[in-house]
Amino acid sequence: MKKLSQAELKLAIQQQAIALGFSKVGIAKAESGIESERLQSWLALGYQADMDWMTNPKRQDISQVMTGVKSVICVALNYYTPHQHSGDRNVGKISRYGWGRDYHKVLTKKLKALATWLNAQGENIQTRYYVDTGPIAEKAFAQRAGIGWIGKHSNVITRDYGSWLFLGEVLTNLELEPDRPHTEHCGTCTRCIEACPTGAIAQPFVVDANRCIAFHTIENKATQIPDAIASNLQNWVAGCDICQDVCPWNQRFAQETLETDFQPFPHNIDPPLEALVNMTEQEWDQHFTGSALRRIKRDRWQRNAKAAINSAI
Repeated sequence: MKKLSQAELKLAIQQQAIALGFSKVGIAKAESGIESERLQSWLALGYQADMDWMTNPKRQDISQVMTGVKSVICVALNYYTPHQHSGDRNVGKISRYGWGRDYHKVLTKKLKALATWLNAQGENIQTRYYVDTGPIAEKAFAQRAGIGWIGKHSNVITRDYGSWLFLGEVLTNLELEPDRPHTEHCGTCTRCIEACPTGAIAQPFVVDANRCIAFHTIENKATQIPDAIASNLQNWVAGCDICQDVCPWNQRFAQETLETDFQPFPHNIDPPLEALVNMTEQEWDQHFTGSALRRIKRDRWQRNAKAAINSAI
């Protein structure tokens, strides 16, 4: 096999990623940046709530994630579908990211294929891939790789797809030419900050999980959701898309995904709140097999649905 030059290999990686179905691809140097300081400041404020995994020191030093890593190949996959959330107070709202098949499974299959292909391009090439499964500052690396920029709602925004994107990474010991970091294009817009009913965006680019509907409906395992959150649920029972729904970049540039696995399962569109409250263990198992929402156990679905019903009274 002919040994490719660095430029040829970079182009081949990009072409392979797109051929595998990824929407965007970019490369960043595997080095820590200002995001390490920002993460430390965020943690110092306690904004991680009880998400203890955010304190893992490896998140601030990618060299601890993979020995000898030189480059981070960043990819993004569009998951948007044009279905809209209902305004009916009797139905629950589920975040778009959870409407279809578990994104971990979809992206892992593609990332594994990309890593396997890259390993075959020469001797002693090492790779390791992640999709929201390791202590990696994936949003910061995505911006550094030119995928997009971190918006004021803390999600990565792209010119092509808005922020409806799943992120993934392939770490490698290859020294690849990095792409130019993306510049920030939120400007003076504050729509996401103003739209959040619980004030979770404490300041531009900084989200306080303690006040976030998505955190409380998914991660919070307590018997009850705090009153300040429960009274402002607006029928969200799994995640929350408010800050993304109001983003002008999403309203203007969202495109329907080409990935059929992300088309919504019927029961994830407008689920009746009463049906969620009365959901049996068997129904929970049937509805959420192969779904990223399976991490929300039946008792928490019931808790969230009851809170949504009470907030509408």
